[in-house]
Amino acid sequence: MYGHNDTFNAFIALGDFLRDFCSATPTQSAMVEKLSQAIQLAAHKNGWFTNENVMYALRSWGDLLTREKLSAWLSNYETTSKVSPKTVAVIMAGNIPLVGFHDLLAVLLSGQKALIKTSSNDNVLLLFIVDYLLSLDPSFKEKIKLSKERLQGFDAVIATGSNNTARYFEHYFGKVPNIIRKNRNSVAVLSGNETKDQLHALGEDIFRYYGLGCRSVSKFFVPIGYDFDIFFNAIYDYGDIVNQIKYANNYDYNKAVYLMSEFKLLDNGFLILKEDTSYSSPIASLFYEYYSDPIDLRSRLNKDHGQLQCVVADGFMEDEVAFGQTQSPTLADYADGIDTVDFLLKI
Repeated sequence: MYGHNDTFNAFIALGDFLRDFCSATPTQSAMVEKLSQAIQLAAHKNGWFTNENVMYALRSWGDLLTREKLSAWLSNYETTSKVSPKTVAVIMAGNIPLVGFHDLLAVLLSGQKALIKTSSNDNVLLLFIVDYLLSLDPSFKEKIKLSKERLQGFDAVIATGSNNTARYFEHYFGKVPNIIRKNRNSVAVLSGNETKDQLHALGEDIFRYYGLGCRSVSKFFVPIGYDFDIFFNAIYDYGDIVNQIKYANNYDYNKAVYLMSEFKLLDNGFLILKEDTSYSSPIASLFYEYYSDPIDLRSRLNKDHGQLQCVVADGFMEDEVAFGQTQSPTLADYADGIDTVDFLLKI
C-alpha cells in the first residue's frame, strides 16, 4: 500500500526516538527535554498519567514503530494507486496515555489527512507527537489539523467514546463513512489450574493504567469452589498501587459503597472482589462470576463479543489473549475488532 514513503519513514524515526528516550541513557537533545516536560505536564493535568504508565505507553509504541513491524502490518493491505487524500476526523478518548495514537498512525499511513479532536485528558502527549512529526517533515502541517471547535470539512469519522456519546456521534456523523466505538471491557477465564506466574501476569492485565483501558481486565470467571487465596497470593506484589492517591480514593469510596449496601466482598487491601454479572467494574474493583459448564460460558462470551475487547485464558477459546498480554497489543489488534486501515483505504 502507499504507506512506504516519507510518512512511513517519519514514523520509523519516531520509533527510533521513543526507543532512545526510554533507554537507560537517552541521547540529550531539545526534543528529549521537550518530551520530559510534556510527561510532567501530562501528569499535572491528569493524575492517572503517572510517569510509570506514560513511560510504559511510550516504550510500547517505540517497540512497535520499527521498519519490520510497520512493513509486516501494512503488507496485509493491497497497494492502492495514489488518489486525492480524504480528510478523516478523529475524535480521541483520553482514558490512557496516547490511546488515540493508533488512529492517527492508521490515517496517515493510509494516505489520508487527519482532523484531530483530542481529549482534554490526553492532549499533551499527543500534541508532542504531532510537534515531533512536524520537526521531521514540515509537510505534516498539511496532513494533520488540530481542532478545538466543532468539526467541519471531513469526509469520514473515527470517534471513540462511551455508549452515551456514541448515540450523539451516530446522530451527528451518521451520514459519512464512520467507525464509532463504544464501551468495551476485557475479562479473564480461570480454570483453577493456572500457575502462580500466570496469575501474577494477570495482575498486569488488571492493574496497568489502573484498569482504565478497554483492554484492562475488569472481571474474571472462576470455577465453582475456586480458592481466591491463590489469586490474592499471586498478585501480592501489586500492592503498592494503593499508594497512588487517585486509586486509593476510588478503593476507599467503592469499598464504602459496597459495605453500606451489605454486599459480600473479598478484599486484600488494594483490590475488592465482588460477585457481579456485569462486565464493567469500578476502579480498584474486580467482578467475578462462577461457572460450571465451560461450553455454556464460551457460548455466552461469543454472544457478547460486542461488549468485550479481550478474553484472557489458556486454551479456553479462539482469539484468547495470554495472561499478562492485554496491554501489549500488536499493530493489527484493532479496537472493537474493526480493521481501521481497511476502512480508511475504502473511503
